Amino acid sequence: MQAVLAWVREVWPYLFTVAYVGGAAWVTVDAVLRKRHTPAIVGWVGLAWLAPISGAVAYFLLGINRIQRSASRLDRQSAAGPAAAASRAATVDATARPSVVALPHAGLAGLVRMGDRVTGRPLYEGNRVEPLVDGDAAYPAMLAAIDGASRSVSLVSYIFDNDFAGHAFREALVRACARGVEVRVLIDDVGSRYTKPTMVRELAQSGVPVAAFLPTRVPRLFQYANLRNHRKIMVVDGRVGFTGGMNIRAGHWRGRGPENPVRCVHFRVDGPIVADIQEAFVTDWAFTTGEQLEGERWFAPAQACGPVVARGVPDGPDADIDNLPQLLLGALAVATRRVRVVSPYFLPDDGLLRALQVAALRGVQVDIVMPGRSNVPLMDWATTPQLHWLLEAGCGVYRTSAPFDHSKLFVVDGLWSMIGSTNWDARSLRLNFEYNLECYDRTLAAQLDAIIDDKIAGARRMTRAELDARPFASRLRDGLARLLSPYL
Repeated sequence: MQAVLAWVREVWPYLFTVAYVGGAAWVTVDAVLRKRHTPAIVGWVGLAWLAPISGAVAYFLLGINRIQRSASRLDRQSAAGPAAAASRAATVDATARPSVVALPHAGLAGLVRMGDRVTGRPLYEGNRVEPLVDGDAAYPAMLAAIDGASRSVSLVSYIFDNDFAGHAFREALVRACARGVEVRVLIDDVGSRYTKPTMVRELAQSGVPVAAFLPTRVPRLFQYANLRNHRKIMVVDGRVGFTGGMNIRAGHWRGRGPENPVRCVHFRVDGPIVADIQEAFVTDWAFTTGEQLEGERWFAPAQACGPVVARGVPDGPDADIDNLPQLLLGALAVATRRVRVVSPYFLPDDGLLRALQVAALRGVQVDIVMPGRSNVPLMDWATTPQLHWLLEAGCGVYRTSAPFDHSKLFVVDGLWSMIGSTNWDARSLRLNFEYNLECYDRTLAAQLDAIIDDKIAGARRMTRAELDARPFASRLRDGLARLLSPYL
């Protein structure tokens, strides 16, 4: 035994060196060949060489996208069936779109073409989109839709808590199953673990078909886990859709006095675009369970019912990567009058940050609304340094007071809007699966502007003097936190 220990003491430096150099070299090659963004490449390569072995292990665990959905992604026609194909026949012809939405300037026509090319998805005319402010408006509407379902209910949520809000949805879903309605519920594995026992378990025990998206082996790493399904979608009978930024948890139901109230905006959607919303769920469900949902039970024939022209914009670390960031950049580039951004976590990359600055320097009114304090302190620290550059360019930055505002809104020139589940940070824009709607409609934009006006009226406007007056220790802390921005 002593001889073995002596041999180990003699050779371990060489083994350590081989493992260190080999791991760092592997990270370097893999990152250079696979990753698109230079800061991510530099960060991972630097970590691998500066943190012997542990840097390579971290890259293996956190830096590799193991989801190869580009190959397994369902073909739209085969996954959706004939009914969805008929629904897509209602698509607005590309040459007619500018006249349909009465575009005020040619730039938005270019944005329409850009959306076609970036997403590969059509615009649908004839939709109705209704904002639902807080769970007080959203939850009763969603529960009533479930109780009125006759054929199917599909629901995906990042968080589905085991609390009074979650119980209300569980009971409605159980009642739907008892009526013979086909129900499918998909909950992100990390998001399901904020309360115990999880609603995945509770729903399964209640006889509701449910699945967890991408079960993780390290459930304790909640806030910083990647590749999560952050979408919030519900479709009833293939006709009525709900989407936006609202999870299923008690905090959103402010009228019932939750311990930790949260403000947010959700949306009821009717019209041909509901088929696209359902397709996003069908793709995620098939990826998770292998079951393909087809036919009119899940995809009802399209029925035009409103003025909104809309396009579904799925985004995530698979075939849809960078869909949303490119559209956000395009919208900022064509803005001529006003840009308004509401996000609970605001940490855009340098490209989006620079686009906001350029828009303001061109004379566009840029309003950015974010919470005064979020539920992730590290995010708050990392957010602060970039605000100085935005204020210097002429952007208006507003910090809302409690309760925490979880709303996600983006409105351009009183006509174009982007609504859905995405935050303006790296986690939403590159690391998680999201779903948004790109909408062209003046009335909807006016409704969203009114909601944003109300938020700004109760918010505090930031100043450069306020930022400059921060203590040195706070500025240093915030600057160091910002180094982690590609991973927050």
